[in-house]
Amino acid sequence: MDKRTDHVKWEKVKGRGFLDLVFSWSIQDVLNKDLYKDQVEEIPNSFMSTAHYMKAFITPLHVETHADLLSSTESLAAAPTCRILRVRKSKDYKLPKDLFYEMSVEETRGGYVPWVGDLIALTNVKLKCIDDLRNTQQSYFVAFVHAVKRGNRLTPSILSSKPIVDEEGLNKGTLFAVHLINLTTNLRIWRSLHLELEGRNMNVIQKVLQNNFNDGENCTICSSRKKSDAASACIRETLQSFNLNSSQEAAVSSCIHTARCCHLYSVKLLHGPPGTGKTKTASCILHSLLRMKCRTLTCVPTNIAALEVAARVVSTVADVVGYETYGMGDIILFGNRERMKVDGDQNGLLHVFLDHRADTLEKSFHPSTGWKHSLASLISLLEDSEAQYSLYLQDNMGKEGLLTCDRFVWKRFDFSGKQLKFCIVNLYTHLPTSLISLEVMRIMTRALDLMTSIETLLLSLSAANEGLKQIPWENEDEERTLHNRIKLRNEIRECLNTLRILSLKFQVPEFADKNAIEKFCLSNACLLFCTVSGSARLHSIRMAPLRCLVIDEAAQLKECESTIPLQLSGLHHAILIGDEQQLPAIVNSEISEKAGFGRSLFERLVKLGCKSHLLNIQYRMHPSISLFPNTEFYGKQVLDAPNVKETGYRRRFLQGDMFESYSFINIAHGKEEFVEKQSFKNTVEAAAAADIVGRLFKDINGTGKKVSIGIISPYQAQVHAIQEKIGKFISDSDSAFSVSVGTVDGFQGGEEDLIIISTVRSNENGSVGFVSNPRRANVALTRARYCLWILGNEATLVRSGSIWKKIVNDAKHRQCFYNAEEDESLAQAITESLIEHGRLDVLLQTHSPLFRNARWMVFFSDDFRRSMARVRNVRICKEVLPLLAKLSNGWRQHQSRKNRSLMVHNGLSSPLIEQYNVNGQLNMIWTVDILQENSFCVQILKVWDILPSSDIPILAPRLDTLFRNYTEEQMNRCLYKCMEGNLVVPMRWTVDSSSDHQDSCGEADAVQLPKSLASPCLDDGQWTRLVIIE
Repeated sequence: MDKRTDHVKWEKVKGRGFLDLVFSWSIQDVLNKDLYKDQVEEIPNSFMSTAHYMKAFITPLHVETHADLLSSTESLAAAPTCRILRVRKSKDYKLPKDLFYEMSVEETRGGYVPWVGDLIALTNVKLKCIDDLRNTQQSYFVAFVHAVKRGNRLTPSILSSKPIVDEEGLNKGTLFAVHLINLTTNLRIWRSLHLELEGRNMNVIQKVLQNNFNDGENCTICSSRKKSDAASACIRETLQSFNLNSSQEAAVSSCIHTARCCHLYSVKLLHGPPGTGKTKTASCILHSLLRMKCRTLTCVPTNIAALEVAARVVSTVADVVGYETYGMGDIILFGNRERMKVDGDQNGLLHVFLDHRADTLEKSFHPSTGWKHSLASLISLLEDSEAQYSLYLQDNMGKEGLLTCDRFVWKRFDFSGKQLKFCIVNLYTHLPTSLISLEVMRIMTRALDLMTSIETLLLSLSAANEGLKQIPWENEDEERTLHNRIKLRNEIRECLNTLRILSLKFQVPEFADKNAIEKFCLSNACLLFCTVSGSARLHSIRMAPLRCLVIDEAAQLKECESTIPLQLSGLHHAILIGDEQQLPAIVNSEISEKAGFGRSLFERLVKLGCKSHLLNIQYRMHPSISLFPNTEFYGKQVLDAPNVKETGYRRRFLQGDMFESYSFINIAHGKEEFVEKQSFKNTVEAAAAADIVGRLFKDINGTGKKVSIGIISPYQAQVHAIQEKIGKFISDSDSAFSVSVGTVDGFQGGEEDLIIISTVRSNENGSVGFVSNPRRANVALTRARYCLWILGNEATLVRSGSIWKKIVNDAKHRQCFYNAEEDESLAQAITESLIEHGRLDVLLQTHSPLFRNARWMVFFSDDFRRSMARVRNVRICKEVLPLLAKLSNGWRQHQSRKNRSLMVHNGLSSPLIEQYNVNGQLNMIWTVDILQENSFCVQILKVWDILPSSDIPILAPRLDTLFRNYTEEQMNRCLYKCMEGNLVVPMRWTVDSSSDHQDSCGEADAVQLPKSLASPCLDDGQWTRLVIIE
């Protein structure tokens, strides 16, 4: 956190015009979704001037900020809140607008702490909904946190929207700060659009107004030296070390040659479809710029992306000079320490993070413990240790336990040496190479080696009561001791000379405080990394100009946000790296979205037909996975690399054609459920995904193979549903069996061995909402290396008419389409999910997964269906439905367990009726019947009802009436049992066409019904397995 404690005066609160606008919105304004209706014009594709360009984004920015605030008010009950202990006027307070206050807040572990940029509501009640603000009789205030001081307690400094009249009264009562939104990024964009940033460099922006910008390759001055100077040789060496393909090499060469030009201003587009090595290519560009000492800022939309691109470049720095951390001083990563979470140094980025660097250098520059002091102390000790020891004896005369000379020298050397070692390592790690040359660095490393050796020798001689002054002789160790004494004196002599050279050749700069050190680091680094929003900080620093700007993931960035780094002083060239076919920036306002506010500069330039360098070989996806996205989104311009076409790249994680490299698995019986925050879930798809993961774990765990699995869903509610199902399998990427679940947004830029997509939507009208977005589909489809399995409702997706219709039809055309019930385990998981959620509408209909392996055709009466619908006890449903499945497969209850007494009567139906008790409360009544169709008559099951014992006497006479018309032969056929082991299988008879009797049948055969649900009909397709008895 920022530890500066100086007051920030109102003049230094940037973007006051923007804050005044936000403060002007009343609660009614905030809740009015149409506040800016018909006030926003569509952002054009080209612009007449820079003024026209900047103005086009201002109103959409206002509308988007309003939408952000409206969204936050809809979830006030969950808004971060903290208790305010005290509020008082700041010394900068001045009516009517400079309403500055300081407040003390209660800090709790893991609790909310107001931070710079937060827009907060100050209220005396904990808010549960927006009505608490709209209808309250108490006062509330909206305020902006513009600074935070940290002492014994956090003290946020706020600018209030209106005066806090009764400060004393508020301090006596209970007061809360409720987080609404953070305005930092939008405030910076607003300042950029209003030319309030200190840079105000419009040279590059002028090049992107229309389709006539320069890509920097036609500079006549630079073209004459392209193939002749040493820099070109450096570039060629870098290209060879990165092992690039031809399209990557062409992109890098073009960018680097353009970056060397200081005569023109240019913008370059580098188009990197999924898996084409965009990150590798960007790293090569930055590595080359580093070697050329070309000051370059690399910006990305998010903190995570900043960490990833910085880590990739840092890993290559050691190769430049061959030393582990030397050269790191030329690289700076800066941003919010808490959000970037670099303190654990998982990515090896702690050495380049600005806060850590400034803290470390501050210690190295400290006058009493830093470089100058520790260097002078060690030189003094090595020059005349006897004099220092004599002084020590004089100062401690008469005291007991005085150190011997050798022990004194060793302890003093150990103390001074550690200080100097700390300084040396951190200075050559954190200072830029422009300040600490390679020669000086080598002298430093030699000094380190000598100090380590001297320390070892001193310790050895001290243990043997040896020292610098005199070394007594021991008979058996005489030769070794003499050798060590000579070596020690020689190394002391060399170390002294080395340290004296360092004192002459290297002088550390002097700084007043940590803030000055930070500015020094930013001013002298070659490569700087931050978020696009975070680059606003550089506008306020006087430093050597940056020549190049690289924006990675540029297609995910609102164009107006790009104007922040594009205005940096001295900037000549911008390199935009991205893919306009993947996810754009998130926009909350529908009005701003329609106006094109979410469009990136990258996308606009592509639409204008500007030249881009396409990376055209993908190294990630198996060809069966890459085929559709390459055809649909990239015009078949992207080729599959040799590695993905090798036989070894085809991985089989589960058996069966359904689980080949690419498949669409139709989940026909799923049901979408709307949950809060406009999200959907589909429990059947979640169950299917969980079943697949469980089988994968069973087959892979313990084999020694490492597999990473990603499950992608467009909806957060479905993500949570799947996480609940597979919680025990979710693990980090370092595990042998790692599973991650997330939304499409969360997976952009990532890749896994196997991807499962749950599309969720399942309805009759084909409504799929934002799932229809082709960009979202493209991201989801291109995350897998070896296998991609899509779970979805075929009918819904086809009816949607969206990109998903094409995906389903493509899978069918390529014979990669499967029904989930074709797989035994998936069918079981789906059935269990339907039972768990009481989905009788599915389970008691034709083609129900409950009867996928049925030997018997099952008929249900309307009475049974109505009775089941009335059953509210889930446990009873879970008992009845599996019982029906068992009956349809030939299982019968043992005679001893049947309760026949309740059904005793002398009616005609008595021999036929079966009664199975369910959960001790109800009785399921069923019979065997025969059904005639064409030339066969077949035994079937009829389920009549499920009812309490008291209602059975009413049902029995009705069944007698139904069976009264049966002949003796028909009754006998109903009673006939054919056994296969312990199972009863249905019988089939041929109808004797020559007989005059309708019930005349020939020989009987056991019916062999197909087990596959793919054919729900019997024999020639005339028999339906399930029908309703009218």
